[in-house]
Amino acid sequence: MTFIKAGLVAVSLLSLAACENGGIFGGGSGGGTGAGGSGQTPGAIEESSLEYFATQIGDRVLFAVNEATLSDSSKAILDGQVAWLNQYPARAITVEGHADEQGTREYNLALSARRAAAVQNYMVSQGLLSSRISVIPYGKERPLEICSTEVCWSKNRRAVTVVAGGLGSV
Repeated sequence: MTFIKAGLVAVSLLSLAACENGGIFGGGSGGGTGAGGSGQTPGAIEESSLEYFATQIGDRVLFAVNEATLSDSSKAILDGQVAWLNQYPARAITVEGHADEQGTREYNLALSARRAAAVQNYMVSQGLLSSRISVIPYGKERPLEICSTEVCWSKNRRAVTVVAGGLGSV
């Protein structure tokens, strides 16, 4: 019985040591500079990546019910998008307009077109070349959330900026 207890203690201590040292195979940074000694922390997102654009800057803006007017918070996100896009002038974008499920298909298609156009017009007014922007209205055909509550609807009233070469959006 004491042999089993000693074995369990040994396994526990080895497990703790492995966690503290970056894993069993020495995958930890060990006080170094991270991946390849570049000074970049492991798991950091490269600023030129599409992941950085989507997660750090934001790839979508939201709208109020039956509105295609940009809020101040939406303009702040779009300012960040324009700044990022100006750093990478070879990148083109598509602005996707979306609507919630309320209303007719025709109304929502027109509303989503106005939302996409509002984003396009704002970006152009901030110095982005119009030749780099295309728009697609989807209406209510591509919801992010499917349920008949305001929580879902508010997420579906959006315009999404998709950077060319990306995987598309939802």
